[in-house]
Amino acid sequence: MDKLKLLLVDDQRMFVESLKIYLTNYAEEVQITGICSNGQEACDFVETQQPDIILMDVHMPVMDGVEAVAKIKAAHPGIKIIMLSTYDEDESVRSALINGASGYLLKDISPTELIVSIRALNSGMIQISPSIAKKLIQSTYVEKKKGTDMDKTFPWFDTLTEREREIFALLATGKDNAQISEELGISAQTVRNRVSTIYSKLEVKDRFEIIQMANKIR
Repeated sequence: MDKLKLLLVDDQRMFVESLKIYLTNYAEEVQITGICSNGQEACDFVETQQPDIILMDVHMPVMDGVEAVAKIKAAHPGIKIIMLSTYDEDESVRSALINGASGYLLKDISPTELIVSIRALNSGMIQISPSIAKKLIQSTYVEKKKGTDMDKTFPWFDTLTEREREIFALLATGKDNAQISEELGISAQTVRNRVSTIYSKLEVKDRFEIIQMANKIR
């Protein structure tokens, strides 16, 4: 089986070298194809060697990670990018996901959890740290309770039932059907039916589009 080609992009040399060593030793299916120290280097790198996945820092000199995501995804939409950051600033998270990032994780994640996230991303699951996901979706309910004009801005919101909103929120955190079933105490078949209904109502085809919709809510 071909190995996953992974590019590491971070200006903190000690961090990125340590990460390379750990992934090389403990993620046998991963091949580190390069290390870049800023977004511009990453953009240049993918023009000659296209990785499958990029782990990208957010705050870097020359070109930050958010701008690099936009440029790379525009030219190479098949490359999956996980943002790694020390901070969970709302604007950086939103901008990165809107521009095509497939995940946003905090750097305090354990190396083992990071490997699990890489494997899950390769299987098609969006990867977002729970604390970040909570911040992304909580405004949905806050704005609704405040009686704002959110329904006019996001007319699809009122098409969802209360249960569907709950499932929408969990989908936006990257949870799969089994996890949603367990958390809400409903059957897996019920979850599948509800997810299908949500996709139909919102005219989306996967969880990534759900993440993007949640990300646009302010």
